[in-house]
Amino acid sequence: MNEQESKRVAEQLYETFNSGDVEGFLNLFSEDAHWNSPDIENVPLESNVTGRDKIGEFITKIDEFEEFLKIEPKEFITQGSKVVVLGELEVRSKITEKQYNTGFAHIIEVRDGKAISFLEYFDNAAAGRAHSAARAA
Repeated sequence: MNEQESKRVAEQLYETFNSGDVEGFLNLFSEDAHWNSPDIENVPLESNVTGRDKIGEFITKIDEFEEFLKIEPKEFITQGSKVVVLGELEVRSKITEKQYNTGFAHIIEVRDGKAISFLEYFDNAAAGRAHSAARAA
């Protein structure tokens, strides 16, 4: 797969997620894809999962805790089958109603037109603070 195709798959991940097309989003992953996100304090989720079905379960569970107000990719950096996406998140905790904003870096690997891995970095300390009832105003 060339770099343009890898970038296209990565762009489609954000387009489908942001439009609420969960089925379309999940269909962009291979059956055995791997997802890895940082743990968030006060959010009891398994954030390191393998398999499209498990990714779907993760997405469903995170929706119980967070409302994504903005997921804005700003830059796509592609090398071969890997795409690094830099952007901004704005999220509201459904537990405390508090919001947090953070930059993100996502590393997406693509093979045969499907994402085979999704590695996510963001300020999980800020996320944990937003989910902390003790700090809710």
